[in-house]
Amino acid sequence: MQIKVLGPLEVTRDGRPALPSAAKPRQLFAFLTLRAGQVVPAPTLVEELWGDRPPRSARTTLQTYVMQLRRALGDAREVLTTRFGGYLLDVPPEAVDVHEFERLARAGRRAGEAGDHESAARLLRGALDVWRGRALVDVPTGAPLAIEVTRLEESRLSVVENRIDEEMRVGRHHSLLGELAALTASHPMNEDLCARYMVSLFRSGRRWQALDAFATLRQTLVQELGVEPSARLVELQRDILTADVRLEDDLLAAVPR
Repeated sequence: MQIKVLGPLEVTRDGRPALPSAAKPRQLFAFLTLRAGQVVPAPTLVEELWGDRPPRSARTTLQTYVMQLRRALGDAREVLTTRFGGYLLDVPPEAVDVHEFERLARAGRRAGEAGDHESAARLLRGALDVWRGRALVDVPTGAPLAIEVTRLEESRLSVVENRIDEEMRVGRHHSLLGELAALTASHPMNEDLCARYMVSLFRSGRRWQALDAFATLRQTLVQELGVEPSARLVELQRDILTADVRLEDDLLAAVPR
């Protein structure tokens, strides 16, 4: 069985689709997948499916959804098992695409720590290539599943930032500008992304645009949160204003950590 959650939900068994089309069973399966190998208590699943207003028949309906999933999976009781007080999706980690993403991300970080920045960038790109869109983009989410999706998206952004760092370390500042422009627009209060964008613009001979990026971030922070940029980012702005040689010698010296 292969399960993909980093994008639209896809489940195949022996090369064939193996998941009901109804929304609630898909939501249930997605949540069990992200807790694969763990017993998920029935009350947690009821909360996921119906929030704080479950119907009186919630437990019976939950059992019906489990039976529908088992039929779709080939009556696989050994895969979706009933345990005391809950259910367990028993699949090997490599059956879920999250495992491949995390494996490549770890390998990329290790390569970067070892100083092999080219390999690190390649491995981190491979990790991001596992994604096919926003996690579980076609699945309704209750509060518990929404937390899991947020965790995955934050992990994805962290790998994006790591990969950009490695690309910067091998001198690909100019080729990163378009991506960084889109990322800073999508995350207008993310100081780390803004710092990377400012350094890449500076290294690409666009000092005025780097200063403009800082001004845009500052305006957003003041208007939305009533706070100024961090001292680290203010220092970066000052270094760019004075064309500090440090930005030439250490590409990421000014990127907040």
